[in-house]
Amino acid sequence: MAQTAGQAPSTGHRGLQIGWRGRAEALNARAETGLEVERDQLMLWVPVMLGIGIAAWFTLAGPEAWSALILGASGIGAAAILLPHGGRLAGVVGIGALLIAAGCALIWLRSERAAAPVLARPVVASFDAVIERVERQPARERVRVRVAPIGRDDLPPSIRINIDENRAPDGLANGAVVRLRARLMPPAPPAVPGAYDFQRNAWFQGLGATGRALGEVEVIGTATAPEGTIRARLTAHVQAQVGPSAGGVATALVTGDRGGISPEDDKAMQLSGLAHLLSISGLHVTAVVGATMLVLMRVLALFPALATRVRLPVVAAAGAGLVAIAYTLLSGAEVPTVRSCIAALLVLAALAWGREAITLRLVAAGATLVLLLWPEVLVGPSFQLSFAAVTAIVALHEHPRIKAVLAKRDEAWVRGFGRGLLGLLLTGLAVEAALTPIAVYHFHKSGIYGALANLVAIPLTTFVVMPLEALALFLDLFGLGAPAWWVAAQTLELLLWIAHTTADAPGSVALIPGMPGGAFALVLAGLLWLCLWKSPMRRWGAVPFLLGIIWTLATPVPDLLVTGDGRHLALRTPEGGMALLRERAGDYVRDTLSENAGFSGELEPLSALPNAACSPDICIADHVQNGRMWRIVATRSGYHLDIADMMRLCREADIFVSERRLPRTCNPRWLRLDRWTLRDTGGVGIAFDGPRVVTVRTGTRHPWIDPPTVAPPWQPRLRPDRVSANSKASGEASRNGDRQAAQPPPLSAR
Repeated sequence: MAQTAGQAPSTGHRGLQIGWRGRAEALNARAETGLEVERDQLMLWVPVMLGIGIAAWFTLAGPEAWSALILGASGIGAAAILLPHGGRLAGVVGIGALLIAAGCALIWLRSERAAAPVLARPVVASFDAVIERVERQPARERVRVRVAPIGRDDLPPSIRINIDENRAPDGLANGAVVRLRARLMPPAPPAVPGAYDFQRNAWFQGLGATGRALGEVEVIGTATAPEGTIRARLTAHVQAQVGPSAGGVATALVTGDRGGISPEDDKAMQLSGLAHLLSISGLHVTAVVGATMLVLMRVLALFPALATRVRLPVVAAAGAGLVAIAYTLLSGAEVPTVRSCIAALLVLAALAWGREAITLRLVAAGATLVLLLWPEVLVGPSFQLSFAAVTAIVALHEHPRIKAVLAKRDEAWVRGFGRGLLGLLLTGLAVEAALTPIAVYHFHKSGIYGALANLVAIPLTTFVVMPLEALALFLDLFGLGAPAWWVAAQTLELLLWIAHTTADAPGSVALIPGMPGGAFALVLAGLLWLCLWKSPMRRWGAVPFLLGIIWTLATPVPDLLVTGDGRHLALRTPEGGMALLRERAGDYVRDTLSENAGFSGELEPLSALPNAACSPDICIADHVQNGRMWRIVATRSGYHLDIADMMRLCREADIFVSERRLPRTCNPRWLRLDRWTLRDTGGVGIAFDGPRVVTVRTGTRHPWIDPPTVAPPWQPRLRPDRVSANSKASGEASRNGDRQAAQPPPLSAR
């Protein structure tokens, strides 16, 4: 009996093992069955796995974590592939893990190859430089040049400088040598959490500083590429033919030069959801390729001897491919254009081989190629918006039910027209659903009427504006292009009218403050799951999508935003608006704070609030939320403050914000945000519910955060003529007296 009793637990344990093993085998069998059904879709996940590895590199803290990910994923991948009798599931897991490791290694290598010194601090420097690129922006009355300083190891190897248009000399072109004096700044990090990260983008562009030219710019060396290049001459010609208002849009469609678009038109295009029309990408390349193929097919068919000996679609596809490459080079060969050209060439190759032209496999191949060449574009809005739109369109039209509804059939033209209109509407809705989360994450805004505006603007641009411009350019060869240019100008004015009308419509734009990165990842995962699978299991993609949306809506909006330099602060008012610390803040600062606060109105001055007291040097404001009062103190100048008053304010303040370094003995009740604190945190967003604090810097050690730096030696300032000690002392005393007289009284005394 003792032996029997001793064997009972062993039997139970063995039964438990058998039970777990059986469940695991059942799950594995179900997974194998599901993968067998979706075997044609597995290739579509190749760019997704690469993207996960790239995104992980941007998210993880530093080299130790990146190395651990690469080694761990490689080990899992090798083990899964080498697993005996692993089946399809093990193979999929193994290849996916290896692709994740490859993505992380790829972006790490790309970052190291892009490494270049960055300017350490703001400086004013005089130097000679070779122009690498010229971008004329007449609508902003400036010329933007990218230059390489000559013989200056104390400056970054590549600098971008803005030159006032009235000071730009003749002869500015690629290869010219210029002599100039400029105020230079290091690439700026995001001003507040969720803002545009120019510092990261500049790193991958090899850009070490930006600035503005001071005084006259002198051309001292001849350009290797004269200013009158084909692109420059074509840009000037189109602008002269169309006029100043629509000419900027016309040149953007032909040469990709957006410098002639006025700030008002540019903002209207953005708010209406039509800004993608201004960047030469898939829409424009597709129109050019399609028109070229159509013309070549019609022309070649006129020669029976040729038509009977060669396959005309292959010849037309080859010609269209050459035109696509030429158009890409003419428009400046920006990454979105190159990406679209690659996709167009893949489509043409499929047509030449007799394959189906537009499929999700083709989209996946294009995305994979782009990520292999420029892995850093994954985190930018351009890549995400373009591939999300194309994926949504192709997935929608590959769905069996949508195919059945939209298939062409023998019916009255009215019903056929209605079916086509329905297809356009469904496509617009699908694109809007795919692009809205991306627009919210990157730009904190979503156009309510964007789908309707695109429903009219895209066909207008593709089938009317661009063919008219091509016809006008062709007729210009014979001096007959004026009528076509006039019609093109009217259609462009119509396009701008649509943009302005949509942007100015009530409730046209919804502003949403920062979308958490985790919520954005869930939304993208859900969208990919919905688009890339065919079987009913695709419906499970709605779960992470909805969770991401709920997470975003549940995230509290920031009540206080502080920029990384400590100079600017925006505080939410009791009425739901935002108040600005410095009334003379520029448009960029105002727009950045408004967008990231989710507020679309005018920022009012903090000094105008009834719960604030301000002087030229300091502001004190009380903010009441959920029954608790928060006292915020912020300095507004660099002038000296009496130490006794400073210590009193420190004791009374919950949050003290300053662009200067506060004394160590200044300890507010909750948070001190001075120069040294903000140097470690970057910009800060605070929601008083909780409270919740979000910072720009999150402890990661990516190379652009602490890059190798260079800077010219400090130059002592030239002192003015000496003044008498008495007059100087009396002047300082007078200024200090005025400043002390301007100190705000405590709010409790008001």
